[in-house]
Amino acid sequence: MARRRAIRNVLVVDDDETLLASWRRSIQRERTVSTTTEAETARELAQKQTFELGIIDMRLGTESGIDLIRQLKKDQPSMLIVLCSGYLSVTAAVAGVRAGADIVVFKPITFREILHQIDKHDHHESAPELLHDTPTLARAEWEHIMRVLADCNGNVSMAARKLGIYRSSLQRRLRKFAPRK
Repeated sequence: MARRRAIRNVLVVDDDETLLASWRRSIQRERTVSTTTEAETARELAQKQTFELGIIDMRLGTESGIDLIRQLKKDQPSMLIVLCSGYLSVTAAVAGVRAGADIVVFKPITFREILHQIDKHDHHESAPELLHDTPTLARAEWEHIMRVLADCNGNVSMAARKLGIYRSSLQRRLRKFAPRK
């Protein structure tokens, strides 16, 4: 049986301050946690101290969490990195793994759930489950909508025109949570 990975220092990077505060409260009970909303600050922190775990959001304002993962893996190859997002697609998951993410998960997720994923990762050393599952029609539709919305830089009206649906219909779909599978 594999030995449980020792995780003492955790770096969390997310552009949502409220979420960062929640991460701080849940993690700092047992471990040292550093949080930031900016990729550049995360890079500086990683150059100054060693982290066993990095929890990185895919979207960091105008920057990409995937680019940050590449840099962090270059600076600290032994750091276990978890890419998390509420807007994951198979394409994004593959890009994250290629950049160096060890685990890819959907938001919302708790720290305890991440530790469970780490245990599964340590025992199986396999690609994320997301890469093995065929997405449902609802999931494929969500991914397509997110891709078009990203191509339109978040402009809902333009995305609705490209998708051939009413703006109000697109807004209604965007208010729903992303289907898990």
